[in-house]
Amino acid sequence: MVVEPVMALYTEATDGSFIEQKESAIVWHHQEADPHFGSCQAKELLDHLENVLANEPVVVKRGQHIVEVKPQGVSKGMVVEELISTMRSEGKSPDFLLCIGDDRSDEDMFESIASSVSNPALPTISKVFACTVGQKPSMAKYYLEDTSEVINLLEGLATASAPATLPIASQELQGGTL
Repeated sequence: MVVEPVMALYTEATDGSFIEQKESAIVWHHQEADPHFGSCQAKELLDHLENVLANEPVVVKRGQHIVEVKPQGVSKGMVVEELISTMRSEGKSPDFLLCIGDDRSDEDMFESIASSVSNPALPTISKVFACTVGQKPSMAKYYLEDTSEVINLLEGLATASAPATLPIASQELQGGTL
C-alpha cells in the first residue's frame, strides 16, 4: 500500500516521529516531535493522505499526536459493540463498563456505548462510565482533565474494589515473596 512510504517521508522529515503498524491500521505518531512542527506536519500528512487515498476504502483520521489510516468499517465503536454483544449473547452482560479515550478517534466508541446502554431491548449494564480526557465537547458522559486524573480514577477504583482484608497476600507482599 502507498500509505507507509508516504508516512516514511514525514517520519524522515520530523524528528521524534515514528510509524506504528497495528493489526488493522497504520499510525503515524508525533508526540515526541517539536509540538508546533509536529502538529503542522500532521496536518500536512493528513491532507496528503486524504488526497492520495481519496478513492480507496480507507479512513484517514487525525487524533491527539497521531494520524491514522485504517480500512473503512473498522472502528473502536464496532469493537465495543461486538464485545458487549458477545458478552450478552453468552448471558454475561457486563455489570460495570469503563471506557476512557483522549481524542476524536474515540468518539464513535463513546457513541456506541451510549446507544448500547440506552437500548431498552437489551439487558442493562448497571454501571457505565465513558470518560474523555482533555477533549470537549464529547459523546462521553464524564470528563477527566489529564492523565494524572485517569491514574487517580484507576487507583480509586482499585482501592474501592479490593477485598476488605487480604492478610495472607499483604504478608507475602511485605515479605517480597509474591
